[in-house]
Amino acid sequence: MTKTMERVATEVVVRPDTYKTILVHAEPGIAATHRVEVAARLARDLDARLIGLGAETYEPIVTSDPYSGYASGELIAMLQEQVARRLTEAETAFRRDAAGASIDWRSVQDYPSRALVQAARTCDLIVVSPKESGDTTRATDAADVVMSAGRPVLIVPEDRHHLRAMGVVVAWKDTRECRRALDDAMPLLQRAEDVIVHAVCKADEADRMVFEVDDVVENLKRHGVEARGLVTSVAPEGVTQEIERVAQLNNADLIVCGAYGHSRLREWAFGGVTDDLMHRPTCFVLMSH
Repeated sequence: MTKTMERVATEVVVRPDTYKTILVHAEPGIAATHRVEVAARLARDLDARLIGLGAETYEPIVTSDPYSGYASGELIAMLQEQVARRLTEAETAFRRDAAGASIDWRSVQDYPSRALVQAARTCDLIVVSPKESGDTTRATDAADVVMSAGRPVLIVPEDRHHLRAMGVVVAWKDTRECRRALDDAMPLLQRAEDVIVHAVCKADEADRMVFEVDDVVENLKRHGVEARGLVTSVAPEGVTQEIERVAQLNNADLIVCGAYGHSRLREWAFGGVTDDLMHRPTCFVLMSH
């Protein structure tokens, strides 16, 4: 007597991922107000906890005069008091701008970029501005955060006030960084109504790229993502503009991409597309490295 094995098909239930905790740098001033308001609206939309991080410091005082020690001590005390006062102002502004969200507050006297990277262990997503002032004692450097935090980073353009992410463009490139970004963006992709996996390539690479994009689209659909593929061809210098054109034509307010670069003497050197989207975005950009 033989027994037959029957495989019973079961329905796959997709449970959407989400960001439970969002981290944002907060300091006094209108730039931070805009950034915190965006982060707070996203936290409310996702039912996430929002951590405001106040971080500021001062440049080390270097002197070769052995008789200036007392004066330097007074100056350091004055600078520390000034930083402490600005951190208090930052907390007040954060609590005002994040009203209605579930919030926590932290503050530290340190360089903001370094403080954000160290606090990355507390969160699932970091929110930054594309380009703050050149003063690294008060402002974050998006490049340092993206490349060092090990978390997805949402870059907020100046003229956008609410990330809806109903339409999303994935700037596809078959690399570790892009695959990482795709996974990191899943909580937003699963909420979106239209996700375009967009590959920009040379004309003679189009057939191969269609095959790659189809693979990505099919995998996203298994995760409950409404995805479709698109392959276009432009000259290398026009890739950023092509990605942004597709986003605009399809009413997408979010671009998801990998960040490609390396460090030279503590300064990040990037490819053209990464640099454009990081520092001069026309819509929201979610980057991972």
